[in-house]
Amino acid sequence: MESSLLSIQALVTKIKLETFSPKNDLYSFVSPSAYDTAWLAMVQDPKERGRPLFRGCLDWVMSNQKEEGYWGVASADGLPTIDTLPATLACVVALKTWNASDKGVEKGLAFFHANMKMLVDVNHQQLPRWFVIVFLGMVELARVTGLDLFMQDELKGGISSIFKERQRILETEKLVDKFQYPPILSYLEALPSTYEIDEQAIVTHLSENGSIFNSPSATACAYMATGNQKCMDTWIPSMYPMDGGLIKLRMVDHIQKLGLAEQFHEDIDEILEQFYRNRKKQPWEPRGTNDALAKMYMDSLAFRLLRMHGNNITPGSFCSFLNHEGILDHLEQKCEHFRSLIYNVYRATDVIFAGEYELEEARMFSRKLLEKTMKSRMAYDNFVTLPSFRGVIEQELSLPWIARLDHLDHRMWIEENRVSPLWTGKASFYRLTCLQDENIMRLALENYKFRQLIYRNELEELKRWSKDTGLSDMGFGREKTSYCYFAVAASSCLPHDSLVRMIVAKSAILITVADDFFDMKGALDELQELTEAVQRWDGKGLRGPSNIIFAALVDFVTDIAKEFLHQKGGDITRYLQDIKEQGEGKMNLVLLHLKENPDGNIEDSIGYVKNIFDEKRKELLQHVLMDELRDLPKPCKHLHLSCLKVFQMFYDSSNRFDSNTELLQDIKKAIYDPPEYRILKPIRPQRCSRGVTTQKSSTVHAHFNRTFTTRCSSKSPKTSATKMTAGNCLFHEGLASASF
Repeated sequence: MESSLLSIQALVTKIKLETFSPKNDLYSFVSPSAYDTAWLAMVQDPKERGRPLFRGCLDWVMSNQKEEGYWGVASADGLPTIDTLPATLACVVALKTWNASDKGVEKGLAFFHANMKMLVDVNHQQLPRWFVIVFLGMVELARVTGLDLFMQDELKGGISSIFKERQRILETEKLVDKFQYPPILSYLEALPSTYEIDEQAIVTHLSENGSIFNSPSATACAYMATGNQKCMDTWIPSMYPMDGGLIKLRMVDHIQKLGLAEQFHEDIDEILEQFYRNRKKQPWEPRGTNDALAKMYMDSLAFRLLRMHGNNITPGSFCSFLNHEGILDHLEQKCEHFRSLIYNVYRATDVIFAGEYELEEARMFSRKLLEKTMKSRMAYDNFVTLPSFRGVIEQELSLPWIARLDHLDHRMWIEENRVSPLWTGKASFYRLTCLQDENIMRLALENYKFRQLIYRNELEELKRWSKDTGLSDMGFGREKTSYCYFAVAASSCLPHDSLVRMIVAKSAILITVADDFFDMKGALDELQELTEAVQRWDGKGLRGPSNIIFAALVDFVTDIAKEFLHQKGGDITRYLQDIKEQGEGKMNLVLLHLKENPDGNIEDSIGYVKNIFDEKRKELLQHVLMDELRDLPKPCKHLHLSCLKVFQMFYDSSNRFDSNTELLQDIKKAIYDPPEYRILKPIRPQRCSRGVTTQKSSTVHAHFNRTFTTRCSSKSPKTSATKMTAGNCLFHEGLASASF
């Protein structure tokens, strides 16, 4: 056990240094975009023609081609995702532009030809908007650059449907549309030659950092098209491909989901406090509906984390969407594209306080949409794509957070993290590498198994205590030693050396046995004798079960008092004697309400009591989470919340406590069986031997530059607009007229 603890401590130290150090660059945790890097690599140095301006980007392209020939990220099963098609074409064009690697070009085209049918066939019914625009743009760019692309006859139907969808997008959306973010202009590098753009529109929409909507690829195109030096001033946008605050929030959320909050509580405190301060100083002003949805994603995640952390944050921080019909309609119509966002909103409403009617409305709305998304087979999400997301949503809807035990939740997320989520960027997928950091996952596994070791030892000790006191051999009622310990251990994240687990578990066992004795076994005189013995704290004259129960109670109180005396130097024996529960029969609250309302029915009384319980639950949650209520130490308040979650788990939909079998599988997962976590072996994509063209790269690059010069930089004095072509203004032919 000591060696396990030392290993855990060593991993914690390593992770603090590598992940949570303030010296770390947040964007180093974001996987590079092969697509955008390729576009940076295409930019020519204006001072030295024939050389790339960003040599490092070209070097990255040359050294990051996968063995199978593609660039981009793989899916959960190791297969390339659809974003590898445009990314690979962009990288191949970059290599061809500088005549950098014939072998790399050949391997890239071989991958494209061998895998395009598979990827397009599998996804063509649910291709995301960004892919439709970018994929066709890169096909056109590759052909004009002189690369030999061929399309099998069986692909023509799929390609035709993609082309029609692009036409629909370009005809129905404005260049900068408030209902679409990123807007069409942010795909400047991939727009067809038939799409006319006023050069002034490009300059007008350059942001302060010189970018086109924080897109390196579009910004590279804008620079090559206009020569505007402002595009080079800052170059890499500060929010690309995601906000730095969101990266930190996802790190915190990830650490907490894996059950590691205890080890990194200081780091978590610092991150959340900094985020809270920054957001108050610099609120995010969204640009259009989709940007507002991105803000909702982050704000709902932040709301849950900050409220759980004790910050005084109001629901208005993300519930304002309820007052925007456009956003509500957009979510209703395309909810399958926003599952991760809606899921975040739903989770945020878990921590609702009394009187927060906005959160009530947000919960009903998000639940309705989550249930609707379960009928869809859409593979890709506008924010995060997770292979097992459907199962995660199913659990969230079927078993609310308040009825789930933390320890089992941690196990679920460890097992779900076999592959990290894919984040959807403007034109490709990304991974947050910190969400699948090898050391973090090792720590999560070791920490979970270490807790299991402690739990097994404590449960065996508890079973001995139950047997030694006679409580497990009463001959009547429910023997619930394992149930009681499981509920206490799995519901909270108490320190591994905490005595509280054993104290609460013994209390639960005593109460269960006493309750059964009063309900089903004891005669009236026996119950009276036991009650009086407890009141005078003297078991003289007790016999049978009454004597066993009282002796166990005295033993339990004595042990607690001794431990407190040892740790704190005070005697609390008398205090403990005064608070053991007296076994007096009380009527059920539902029956009391029904008795007071004889004209009603049992369903009305149940509904009445549920409403009371719901309000009291919200009040308790507020009392536990809000730091300004300091009448109890925080660990004590969280123990009360754990008790509430245990009762919700036992009685949420049925009486699981009285079942002899229903919790056995959960007990095995919590205490005995280690998590099932493994890295899936990648499945290799297909290969083919299709070659490349023999056109000289120097000719291609000259044509590339000449096209920019003649078509984009020189403006006729008789016209106020310049016809901008896709990406690098090279596309002389549209896909419709291309011969496949």
